[in-house]
Amino acid sequence: MSTTYTETEVPALPSAPVQTRSERPTSVDVNDFDAVTGREVQWKYTPVGELTELTEGALNGASYDFTVVNTGGIRTSWVGRDHKLVGSAGLPEDRASANAWTHFERALLIELSSETSFEATLTRASLGTAARGAHTIVSVAPNTHATLVLENRGDALLTENVEIVVGDGANLTLVSVQDWSDASKHVAAHFAKVGRDAKLKHVVVSLGGKIVRLNPSARLAGPGADTELLGVYFADAGQHLEHQVYVFHEAANGKSRVTYKGALQGEAAHTVWIGDVLIGPDAVGTDSYEQNRNLVLTEGTRADSVPNLEIETGDIAGAGHASATGRFDDEQLFYLQSRGITEDEARRLVVRGFLVEIIQQIGVASLEERLNAAIEQELAGGAR
Repeated sequence: MSTTYTETEVPALPSAPVQTRSERPTSVDVNDFDAVTGREVQWKYTPVGELTELTEGALNGASYDFTVVNTGGIRTSWVGRDHKLVGSAGLPEDRASANAWTHFERALLIELSSETSFEATLTRASLGTAARGAHTIVSVAPNTHATLVLENRGDALLTENVEIVVGDGANLTLVSVQDWSDASKHVAAHFAKVGRDAKLKHVVVSLGGKIVRLNPSARLAGPGADTELLGVYFADAGQHLEHQVYVFHEAANGKSRVTYKGALQGEAAHTVWIGDVLIGPDAVGTDSYEQNRNLVLTEGTRADSVPNLEIETGDIAGAGHASATGRFDDEQLFYLQSRGITEDEARRLVVRGFLVEIIQQIGVASLEERLNAAIEQELAGGAR
Protein backbone atom coordinates (compact mmCIF):
# COMPACT_ATOMS: atom_id res chain seq x y z
CA MET A 1 0.00 0.00 0.00
CA SER A 2 1.35 3.45 -0.92
CA THR A 3 0.44 6.92 0.23
CA THR A 4 0.24 9.90 -2.11
CA TYR A 5 0.88 13.41 -0.90
CA THR A 6 -0.33 16.48 -2.71
CA GLU A 7 1.93 19.53 -2.92
CA THR A 8 -0.04 21.36 -0.25
CA GLU A 9 0.18 18.44 2.17
CA VAL A 10 3.97 18.18 2.21
CA PRO A 11 5.29 20.32 5.07
CA ALA A 12 7.77 23.00 4.08
CA LEU A 13 11.32 22.44 5.24
CA PRO A 14 12.80 25.15 7.49
CA SER A 15 15.26 27.39 5.73
CA ALA A 16 18.90 26.56 6.41
CA PRO A 17 20.67 28.98 8.75
CA VAL A 18 23.27 31.30 7.27
CA GLN A 19 26.64 29.61 7.82
CA THR A 20 29.02 32.35 6.67
CA ARG A 21 28.97 35.80 8.25
CA SER A 22 29.36 37.58 4.90
CA GLU A 23 26.17 35.91 3.63
CA ARG A 24 23.86 37.50 6.19
CA PRO A 25 21.08 39.42 4.41
CA THR A 26 21.44 43.21 4.37
CA SER A 27 19.00 46.01 3.64
CA VAL A 28 18.53 49.72 4.28
CA ASP A 29 14.75 49.24 4.62
CA VAL A 30 13.50 48.34 8.08
CA ASN A 31 10.52 46.52 6.57
CA ASP A 32 12.85 43.92 5.07
CA PHE A 33 13.58 42.62 8.58
CA ASP A 34 11.16 40.72 10.77
CA ALA A 35 10.25 42.06 14.21
CA VAL A 36 12.96 41.31 16.77
CA THR A 37 12.05 38.47 19.15
CA GLY A 38 15.38 37.76 20.83
CA ARG A 39 15.66 34.32 19.21
CA GLU A 40 17.69 35.64 16.27
CA VAL A 41 21.43 34.90 16.31
CA GLN A 42 22.21 38.64 16.36
CA TRP A 43 19.90 39.34 19.31
CA LYS A 44 19.92 36.27 21.55
CA TYR A 45 22.07 37.89 24.26
CA THR A 46 20.36 41.32 24.12
CA PRO A 47 17.46 42.56 26.33
CA VAL A 48 15.36 43.24 23.24
CA GLY A 49 12.23 44.07 25.22
CA GLU A 50 13.88 47.27 26.42
CA LEU A 51 14.82 48.38 22.90
CA THR A 52 11.43 48.21 21.19
CA GLU A 53 11.33 51.97 20.60
CA LEU A 54 14.54 51.66 18.58
CA THR A 55 13.78 48.48 16.65
CA GLU A 56 10.06 48.93 15.95
CA GLY A 57 9.07 52.56 16.35
CA ALA A 58 9.39 55.70 14.26
CA LEU A 59 12.54 57.72 14.93
CA ASN A 60 13.50 61.36 14.93
CA GLY A 61 16.06 61.54 12.11
CA ALA A 62 16.70 65.28 12.19
CA SER A 63 20.06 66.99 12.56
CA TYR A 64 21.40 67.59 16.08
CA ASP A 65 23.89 69.85 17.84
CA PHE A 66 27.52 68.87 18.32
CA THR A 67 30.82 70.52 19.13
CA VAL A 68 34.28 70.08 17.56
CA VAL A 69 37.58 70.76 19.32
CA ASN A 70 40.96 70.99 17.55
CA THR A 71 39.59 71.65 14.08
CA GLY A 72 42.82 71.43 12.08
CA GLY A 73 42.32 69.00 9.21
CA ILE A 74 38.65 68.29 9.94
CA ARG A 75 35.56 69.55 8.13
CA THR A 76 31.96 68.73 9.04
CA SER A 77 28.75 69.14 7.05
CA TRP A 78 25.25 67.72 6.76
CA VAL A 79 24.64 65.86 3.50
CA GLY A 80 21.60 64.27 1.86
CA ARG A 81 20.71 60.61 1.73
CA ASP A 82 21.81 60.52 -1.91
CA HIS A 83 25.42 61.47 -1.13
CA LYS A 84 27.91 59.19 -2.89
CA LEU A 85 29.47 57.99 0.37
CA VAL A 86 26.22 56.86 1.95
CA GLY A 87 26.35 53.06 1.91
CA SER A 88 29.95 52.87 0.70
CA ALA A 89 31.34 51.19 3.85
CA GLY A 90 28.56 48.77 4.75
CA LEU A 91 24.84 48.04 5.01
CA PRO A 92 22.56 47.06 7.93
CA GLU A 93 22.41 43.43 9.02
CA ASP A 94 19.71 43.86 11.67
CA ARG A 95 16.45 45.70 12.26
CA ALA A 96 17.78 48.40 14.60
CA SER A 97 20.45 49.44 12.11
CA ALA A 98 17.94 49.39 9.24
CA ASN A 99 15.47 51.44 11.30
CA ALA A 100 18.09 54.14 11.77
CA TRP A 101 18.89 54.05 8.04
CA THR A 102 15.21 54.30 7.12
CA HIS A 103 14.55 57.36 9.27
CA PHE A 104 17.67 59.56 9.13
CA GLU A 105 17.08 62.79 7.20
CA ARG A 106 20.67 63.94 6.65
CA ALA A 107 24.01 62.33 7.40
CA LEU A 108 26.78 64.04 9.35
CA LEU A 109 29.84 63.95 7.08
CA ILE A 110 33.21 64.23 8.84
CA GLU A 111 36.04 64.74 6.36
CA LEU A 112 39.62 64.30 7.53
CA SER A 113 42.41 65.53 5.28
CA SER A 114 45.84 66.86 6.19
CA GLU A 115 49.49 66.60 5.23
CA THR A 116 50.42 66.46 8.93
CA SER A 117 49.10 64.31 11.77
CA PHE A 118 46.35 65.88 13.91
CA GLU A 119 43.76 65.15 16.59
CA ALA A 120 40.10 66.21 16.77
CA THR A 121 37.20 65.54 19.15
CA LEU A 122 33.53 65.67 18.19
CA THR A 123 31.10 65.65 21.13
CA ARG A 124 27.36 64.97 21.29
CA ALA A 125 25.78 65.84 24.63
CA SER A 126 22.22 67.01 23.94
CA LEU A 127 20.41 64.28 22.02
CA GLY A 128 17.59 64.07 24.56
CA THR A 129 15.31 61.23 25.61
CA ALA A 130 13.15 60.89 22.45
CA ALA A 131 13.84 57.92 20.16
CA ARG A 132 16.32 59.04 17.50
CA GLY A 133 17.99 57.60 14.40
CA ALA A 134 21.27 58.98 13.06
CA HIS A 135 23.86 58.43 10.34
CA THR A 136 27.53 59.50 10.39
CA ILE A 137 30.19 59.18 7.71
CA VAL A 138 33.90 59.52 8.49
CA SER A 139 35.86 59.99 5.27
CA VAL A 140 39.67 59.89 5.49
CA ALA A 141 41.58 61.19 2.48
CA PRO A 142 44.46 59.07 1.13
CA ASN A 143 47.73 59.36 3.09
CA THR A 144 46.09 61.34 5.91
CA HIS A 145 47.18 60.59 9.49
CA ALA A 146 44.56 61.55 12.07
CA THR A 147 43.01 60.72 15.45
CA LEU A 148 39.27 61.33 15.82
CA VAL A 149 37.44 60.99 19.14
CA LEU A 150 33.65 60.61 19.01
CA GLU A 151 32.48 61.57 22.50
CA ASN A 152 28.96 60.64 23.64
CA ARG A 153 27.50 62.16 26.81
CA GLY A 154 24.17 63.08 28.39
CA ASP A 155 20.80 61.47 27.69
CA ALA A 156 20.12 59.38 24.61
CA LEU A 157 17.66 56.89 23.15
CA LEU A 158 19.56 56.31 19.94
CA THR A 159 20.09 53.84 17.13
CA GLU A 160 22.64 54.83 14.49
CA ASN A 161 25.02 53.82 11.74
CA VAL A 162 28.59 55.09 11.46
CA GLU A 163 30.44 54.55 8.18
CA ILE A 164 34.24 54.87 8.15
CA VAL A 165 36.05 55.05 4.80
CA VAL A 166 39.84 54.97 5.12
CA GLY A 167 41.59 55.95 1.89
CA ASP A 168 44.69 54.27 0.47
CA GLY A 169 47.78 54.85 2.60
CA ALA A 170 45.83 56.66 5.33
CA ASN A 171 46.22 56.03 9.05
CA LEU A 172 43.19 56.66 11.28
CA THR A 173 42.69 56.17 15.00
CA LEU A 174 38.97 56.45 15.79
CA VAL A 175 37.88 56.36 19.44
CA SER A 176 34.18 56.02 20.30
CA VAL A 177 33.46 56.89 23.94
CA GLN A 178 30.09 55.89 25.43
CA ASP A 179 29.79 57.93 28.62
CA TRP A 180 26.00 58.30 28.55
CA SER A 181 23.72 59.00 31.50
CA ASP A 182 22.58 56.01 33.55
CA ALA A 183 19.18 55.67 31.81
CA SER A 184 20.41 56.03 28.22
CA LYS A 185 20.09 53.32 25.56
CA HIS A 186 22.40 53.28 22.55
CA VAL A 187 22.46 50.81 19.65
CA ALA A 188 25.09 51.42 16.96
CA ALA A 189 26.63 49.71 13.95
CA HIS A 190 30.06 50.90 12.79
CA PHE A 191 31.06 49.91 9.25
CA ALA A 192 34.68 50.45 8.19
CA LYS A 193 36.23 50.02 4.76
CA VAL A 194 40.06 50.04 4.81
CA GLY A 195 41.94 50.72 1.58
CA ARG A 196 45.27 49.63 0.15
CA ASP A 197 48.15 49.86 2.67
CA ALA A 198 45.87 51.85 4.99
CA LYS A 199 45.58 51.38 8.75
CA LEU A 200 42.60 51.74 11.06
CA LYS A 201 42.78 51.61 14.84
CA HIS A 202 39.21 51.50 16.12
CA VAL A 203 38.79 51.85 19.89
CA VAL A 204 35.49 51.41 21.74
CA VAL A 205 35.17 52.68 25.32
CA SER A 206 31.84 51.76 26.95
CA LEU A 207 31.28 53.00 30.49
CA GLY A 208 27.92 54.80 30.75
CA GLY A 209 24.37 53.97 29.72
CA LYS A 210 21.80 51.40 30.81
CA ILE A 211 22.12 49.48 27.53
CA VAL A 212 24.95 49.95 25.03
CA ARG A 213 25.13 47.68 21.99
CA LEU A 214 27.90 48.81 19.66
CA ASN A 215 28.87 46.47 16.83
CA PRO A 216 31.98 47.41 14.80
CA SER A 217 32.85 45.72 11.52
CA ALA A 218 35.92 46.25 9.36
CA ARG A 219 36.37 45.18 5.74
CA LEU A 220 40.00 45.02 4.68
CA ALA A 221 39.25 45.83 1.06
CA GLY A 222 42.71 46.75 -0.22
CA PRO A 223 45.94 44.72 -0.31
CA GLY A 224 48.10 45.35 2.74
CA ALA A 225 45.25 46.80 4.81
CA ASP A 226 45.80 46.75 8.57
CA THR A 227 43.30 47.09 11.39
CA GLU A 228 43.27 47.00 15.17
CA LEU A 229 39.87 46.73 16.84
CA LEU A 230 40.21 47.46 20.54
CA GLY A 231 37.64 47.77 23.28
CA VAL A 232 37.44 48.45 27.01
CA TYR A 233 34.27 48.35 29.10
CA PHE A 234 33.14 48.36 32.75
CA ALA A 235 29.64 47.11 33.60
CA ASP A 236 27.93 48.00 36.87
CA ALA A 237 24.79 46.56 38.48
CA GLY A 238 21.91 46.26 36.00
CA GLN A 239 24.00 47.52 33.09
CA HIS A 240 24.18 45.73 29.71
CA LEU A 241 27.23 46.39 27.52
CA GLU A 242 27.45 44.46 24.24
CA HIS A 243 29.96 44.42 21.39
CA GLN A 244 29.72 42.20 18.31
CA VAL A 245 32.92 42.57 16.29
CA TYR A 246 33.39 41.49 12.67
CA VAL A 247 36.57 41.53 10.58
CA PHE A 248 36.39 40.56 6.91
CA HIS A 249 39.72 39.96 5.20
CA GLU A 250 38.74 40.51 1.59
CA ALA A 251 42.12 41.34 0.01
CA ALA A 252 45.58 39.82 0.22
CA ASN A 253 48.28 40.41 2.83
CA GLY A 254 46.01 42.03 5.41
CA LYS A 255 46.61 42.12 9.13
CA SER A 256 44.07 42.35 11.94
CA ARG A 257 44.22 42.31 15.72
CA VAL A 258 41.11 42.33 17.92
CA THR A 259 41.45 42.82 21.68
CA TYR A 260 38.52 43.60 23.98
CA LYS A 261 38.83 43.67 27.77
CA GLY A 262 36.14 44.32 30.36
CA ALA A 263 35.32 44.27 34.04
CA LEU A 264 31.99 43.53 35.73
CA GLN A 265 30.69 44.31 39.20
CA GLY A 266 27.25 44.41 40.80
CA GLU A 267 24.07 42.36 40.57
CA ALA A 268 22.89 41.67 36.99
CA ALA A 269 25.84 43.40 35.34
CA HIS A 270 26.00 41.80 31.89
CA THR A 271 28.54 42.03 29.10
CA VAL A 272 28.47 40.39 25.68
CA TRP A 273 31.35 40.05 23.25
CA ILE A 274 31.05 38.18 19.96
CA GLY A 275 34.03 38.17 17.60
CA ASP A 276 33.73 37.03 13.99
CA VAL A 277 36.74 36.90 11.68
CA LEU A 278 36.24 35.81 8.06
CA ILE A 279 39.28 35.25 5.84
CA GLY A 280 37.98 35.24 2.28
CA PRO A 281 39.23 33.12 -0.63
CA ASP A 282 41.33 35.99 -2.06
CA ALA A 283 42.89 36.99 1.28
CA VAL A 284 46.15 35.09 0.91
CA GLY A 285 48.91 36.04 3.34
CA THR A 286 46.44 37.12 6.04
CA ASP A 287 47.69 37.53 9.62
CA SER A 288 44.81 37.65 12.12
CA TYR A 289 44.18 37.17 15.83
CA GLU A 290 41.26 38.04 18.13
CA GLN A 291 40.84 37.81 21.88
CA ASN A 292 38.46 38.79 24.66
CA ARG A 293 39.22 38.94 28.39
CA ASN A 294 36.72 39.57 31.19
CA LEU A 295 37.45 40.19 34.87
CA VAL A 296 34.60 39.36 37.26
CA LEU A 297 34.72 41.46 40.44
CA THR A 298 31.56 40.39 42.30
CA GLU A 299 28.90 37.69 42.37
CA GLY A 300 25.75 38.04 40.27
CA THR A 301 27.39 39.15 37.03
CA ARG A 302 27.37 37.48 33.61
CA ALA A 303 29.89 37.69 30.78
CA ASP A 304 29.12 36.03 27.43
CA SER A 305 32.13 35.66 25.14
CA VAL A 306 31.97 33.92 21.74
CA PRO A 307 34.95 33.99 19.31
CA ASN A 308 34.42 32.68 15.76
CA LEU A 309 36.91 32.15 12.94
CA GLU A 310 36.16 31.24 9.31
CA ILE A 311 38.97 30.58 6.81
CA GLU A 312 38.30 30.15 3.09
CA THR A 313 41.90 29.93 1.87
CA GLY A 314 44.76 27.70 2.95
CA ASP A 315 47.49 30.24 2.18
CA ILE A 316 47.63 32.46 5.29
CA ALA A 317 50.38 33.71 7.59
CA GLY A 318 48.40 32.88 10.71
CA ALA A 319 45.04 33.09 12.46
CA GLY A 320 43.73 32.38 15.92
CA HIS A 321 41.36 33.39 18.67
CA ALA A 322 41.04 33.23 22.46
CA SER A 323 38.55 34.00 25.19
CA ALA A 324 38.74 33.95 28.98
CA THR A 325 36.53 35.06 31.87
CA GLY A 326 37.62 34.77 35.49
CA ARG A 327 37.96 36.29 38.92
CA PHE A 328 40.94 37.96 40.57
CA ASP A 329 44.25 36.17 40.57
CA ASP A 330 44.72 35.30 44.26
CA GLU A 331 48.49 35.14 43.85
CA GLN A 332 48.59 38.72 42.55
CA LEU A 333 46.49 39.93 45.48
CA PHE A 334 48.65 38.02 47.97
CA TYR A 335 51.83 39.47 46.49
CA LEU A 336 50.54 43.04 46.73
CA GLN A 337 49.21 42.57 50.24
CA SER A 338 52.53 41.08 51.34
CA ARG A 339 54.08 44.42 50.33
CA GLY A 340 51.85 46.30 52.77
CA ILE A 341 49.08 47.22 50.33
CA THR A 342 45.51 46.91 51.63
CA GLU A 343 43.17 44.42 50.00
CA ASP A 344 40.91 47.14 48.52
CA GLU A 345 43.85 49.03 47.06
CA ALA A 346 45.35 45.77 45.73
CA ARG A 347 42.11 45.01 43.92
CA ARG A 348 42.06 48.47 42.36
CA LEU A 349 45.66 48.06 41.19
CA VAL A 350 44.87 44.70 39.57
CA VAL A 351 41.83 46.08 37.72
CA ARG A 352 43.67 49.18 36.54
CA GLY A 353 46.53 47.04 35.30
CA PHE A 354 44.10 44.74 33.52
CA LEU A 355 42.31 47.53 31.61
CA VAL A 356 45.21 49.92 31.04
CA GLU A 357 46.53 47.76 28.18
CA ILE A 358 43.70 49.10 26.02
CA ILE A 359 43.50 52.63 27.38
CA GLN A 360 47.18 53.38 26.83
CA GLN A 361 46.83 52.53 23.13
CA ILE A 362 44.42 55.39 22.50
CA GLY A 363 47.27 57.85 22.12
CA VAL A 364 45.41 60.93 23.44
CA ALA A 365 46.93 61.79 26.82
CA SER A 366 44.05 63.91 28.12
CA LEU A 367 41.48 61.24 27.24
CA GLU A 368 43.58 58.44 28.71
CA GLU A 369 43.86 60.38 31.97
CA ARG A 370 40.11 60.99 32.11
CA LEU A 371 39.29 57.35 31.41
CA ASN A 372 41.64 56.16 34.13
CA ALA A 373 39.85 58.51 36.54
CA ALA A 374 36.45 57.19 35.39
CA ILE A 375 37.55 53.62 36.07
CA GLU A 376 38.69 54.67 39.54
CA GLN A 377 35.19 56.02 40.15
CA GLU A 378 33.67 52.82 38.88
CA LEU A 379 35.79 50.82 41.30
CA ALA A 380 34.82 53.14 44.14
CA GLY A 381 31.14 52.77 43.23
CA GLY A 382 30.78 56.48 42.52
CA ALA A 383 28.86 58.22 39.76
CA ARG A 384 30.75 59.86 36.94
